Amino acid sequence: MSGGMVLDTTQYGLGAVSGLLVGFTLGLVGGGGSILAVPLMVYLVGVRDPHVAIGTSALAVAANAATGLISHARARCVKWRCGGVYAAAGIIGALLGSTLGKSVNGQQLLFLFALLMIGIGVMMLRSRNNTGLAEAQCNRENAPKVIGFGFGTGVFSGFFGIGGGFLIVPGLIASTGMPILNAVGTSLVAVSAFGLTTAVNYAFSGMVDWTLAVVFIAGGVVGGAGGAAAARRLSADRGRLATVFAGLIFVVAIYMLWRSGGALMHAA
Repeated sequence: MSGGMVLDTTQYGLGAVSGLLVGFTLGLVGGGGSILAVPLMVYLVGVRDPHVAIGTSALAVAANAATGLISHARARCVKWRCGGVYAAAGIIGALLGSTLGKSVNGQQLLFLFALLMIGIGVMMLRSRNNTGLAEAQCNRENAPKVIGFGFGTGVFSGFFGIGGGFLIVPGLIASTGMPILNAVGTSLVAVSAFGLTTAVNYAFSGMVDWTLAVVFIAGGVVGGAGGAAAARRLSADRGRLATVFAGLIFVVAIYMLWRSGGALMHAA
């Protein structure tokens, strides 16, 4: 289903192109996949129901994140213990958040999502020159903090129907002190888990377009490998990756505020 409408061939083609862009972004910055996925499905592909766009993109981003994770793992940028602890705590939060999100007006969700993006973008810019500790690990001392950040970002991820990488990357940095490149790679463990949890929850309510998800994922597989390679090149300049991350967030957030705010005003 797709909000009471059947998509045509052109729209599925646009879905594949959107998936390519999302896959590249996920590989590049770990987050941003869902930031692009939801607005692309609503405004480019033409999915009328924001909840269907959210449910479908959550499934697609989970799959694309898993693909990107393979590339980062080969480059040894993933701290598996941290990713596992963070994801386990976040799955519970994502289940709770996605259940709440389904009951909120779709345009209101998009508007709140955009406001949250701006706040995260500011936070990323403020910490862009923080090199982090390459030897950072998850241990008994920081486990409560990792679990707390994992649960909190899981709630946001589920509520907004997003993989949540743009929340998970700063969450991992804040809770463990790891460098951003490690946080990007490690975040994909949690992005996959959160996205799958949210997608399953939405699927039970009939809010997933399975065909669109498949073409989106196919495009994302191609884009993911290129994005991961670009991330490794950009990491040589420690502030540039965070700046790209924040810039992407600001641009899409402003567009979403304009579109969803207009829709809310029109409905009123």
